[in-house]
Amino acid sequence: MVSTKPYLIRAIHEWCLDQGFTPYLAVLVDERTRVPAGYARDGQIVFNVGPEATHQLVMDNEQVTFQARFNGVAHHIVAPIDNIAAIYARENGQGMAFEPTSTPPGGQPEDRPPDDEPPPPPPRGSHLKVIK
Repeated sequence: MVSTKPYLIRAIHEWCLDQGFTPYLAVLVDERTRVPAGYARDGQIVFNVGPEATHQLVMDNEQVTFQARFNGVAHHIVAPIDNIAAIYARENGQGMAFEPTSTPPGGQPEDRPPDDEPPPPPPRGSHLKVIK
């Protein structure tokens, strides 16, 4: 069965655009993620995925792909759905956060607490919720 995550990502993206907001996508960076070198911080990168910032944006059930310019140079971006940590509106922070499901080469999902511990709360001032 296909996860609901890609559908929720597309829905929040559409909602942002309908409201006139700028959709931002937070992505965990690993060997499957294709991003320009030097732009990720602490294993994560945030993209503006609005129509003015992207070209050929495709959000399917496996990955999000698009072209974007960094310092005037076009780059092809690939973000596997498993690596998407959040999608939200820049203007008010409303959107959705997701528990990371990306599995690094070591075998355990990144930043995932043991099953007997609840997930950490979102940062103060955030309107994002962790969805399992």
